[in-house]
Amino acid sequence: MRIVVALGGNALLRRGEPMTAEAQRQNIKIAARALAPIAGRHQLIISHGNGPQVGLLALQGAAYKADEAFPLDVLGAETEGMIGYMIEQELGNLLPVDVPIATILTMIEVDAKDPAFQDPTKFIGPVYAKDEADRLAAEKTWSMRQDGDSWRRVVASPMPRRIFEIRPIQWLLEKNTIVICAGGGGIPTIYDDDHRLHGIEAVIDKDLASELLARELDADLYVMATDVEAVAVGWNTPEARAIKRASPDDLRRYQFAAGSMGPKVQAACSFAERTGKAAAIGALKDLQMIVDGAAGTTVRKDVKAIEWY
Repeated sequence: MRIVVALGGNALLRRGEPMTAEAQRQNIKIAARALAPIAGRHQLIISHGNGPQVGLLALQGAAYKADEAFPLDVLGAETEGMIGYMIEQELGNLLPVDVPIATILTMIEVDAKDPAFQDPTKFIGPVYAKDEADRLAAEKTWSMRQDGDSWRRVVASPMPRRIFEIRPIQWLLEKNTIVICAGGGGIPTIYDDDHRLHGIEAVIDKDLASELLARELDADLYVMATDVEAVAVGWNTPEARAIKRASPDDLRRYQFAAGSMGPKVQAACSFAERTGKAAAIGALKDLQMIVDGAAGTTVRKDVKAIEWY
C-alpha cells in the first residue's frame, strides 16, 4: 500500500517537555521505531507538524527588532529542514543502508482572502500562564487562546490549495524513496496581483495539507498519528466515548475542538469522501495496529453505523 503518515507536532515534542534539540531527537527516535516497520512493508510518505518548533523560532526572533525578525513562512521552511533531517537520520539508522530517504521543502498555495486570516486558531509555540500570555499579547500584538489549562499563541491557518512540489515527490516515489514532505503544513505562499509568488504570515494545518497530499498521491491510506489513542466524543469528561469506526456523515454530527481534533476529523472525512478509501486517527505508539485496522479511529464511507470501543 501507499501510506501517508502525518506525525503530530506534539508527538514529536510533547506537552511540558523542554523545547530542546535533544528532547526533539528522543521523540523522533520513538517515531522512527513506529515508522520503520511500516516502511519495510509499504510505500511510505511522512509529513509532520511544527507548531512547537515554529513557535519557538518565532519567540527567538522576537528578540530582534520588528523589521529584523524572520516571518513565519521562512521559519516554516527552517522547521521542515530541521525536523526532516532528524527523521531521515533516525529512520535511516533503523532501515537497510540502501533504502533512500529524502526531505522535500514543500511550498503550498493559500488564498490571501481566506477567512482564517480574520480568525486565527492555529496554536504555535510554548504554553504560558494567563498573566504571561496577557503580557506577550500586549507587547507583541500576538493573538492568544486558551489551550487546556494554559495559554498559547495562535496564528491564521488558511486552507491549502495547491502543492507546488507534487511532481518531484511523485518522481521520488517512483524510485521507491521514503519521502518526508509538507512538513508543518507546508510553507504558506500566495500569488500577488502581479502573479509573483511569495510567503505569507500563517501556518497551514498539517492534517489538512497532508490530506491534500494523500489525495494527489493517490494514497491507499491516510494516517494521522498523534498522542491520543482515538477520536472521542465528550473528550476529557466522564462521559467520553472512543470511536473505532465511523463514516464521514456520522462524525460530522459531533463537534470537535478547532485547534486540535477538529482539523484531524475534517481531514479524515474529506479524504474518505473524496477517495472512497480509509483515513485513520490514533496514537503513534499504535501505528502498526492502526494500519491493520485494529486500533485508532478509522473513517470510511462504507461504515454503516458508528462502532465504539
